[in-house]
Amino acid sequence: MKKLTIALVLLFVSFAFALANVSAQSTELKIGYVNPQEVLSKMPEMYAVDRRLKNFAEKKQKEFQEKQQSFMADMQAYEQKQAVISDDARAKEEQRLQTMQQELQQFEQTYQQELQQKQAELMGPLLEKVQIAIQTVSDNQGLTYVFNAMTSNGDMIILYASDDAQEKYDITEDVMTELDL
Repeated sequence: MKKLTIALVLLFVSFAFALANVSAQSTELKIGYVNPQEVLSKMPEMYAVDRRLKNFAEKKQKEFQEKQQSFMADMQAYEQKQAVISDDARAKEEQRLQTMQQELQQFEQTYQQELQQKQAELMGPLLEKVQIAIQTVSDNQGLTYVFNAMTSNGDMIILYASDDAQEKYDITEDVMTELDL
């Protein structure tokens, strides 16, 4: 009876160890990284997006410059007549110029927000395509995590990867292949 109990305990421990080993193997982490900026730069749609963003920015910049020139002209005119107008007229003119300056600052802030919104609107579909391709490549390769190789402002996150590691973990080319680039 004692031998049977020991045998059952050993069998149970062996089974538990085998099960833990299988579980550990199935949760093995597989990691990759991708450079989405490189992928985006190769997409033909990026030229149109860049062009539209540039046109939008130029239009808003022109509007801003016109408002700024108008403000500067009004400011110069005020400075020239400031000594010869009444205190009441001077106060009204200063109030008007202050309002113009505030409107100019508000326009600049709104312009920056509109530019960001336009960029998000135009880039959204491209980023979604890239994300879907990353997901497909990751699933095909059985990756657990995929890291972005760069920050949004172009700073490298992956500071160094050996040639072997780049070949093994960099899926940028695979993502571009998935997108037919």
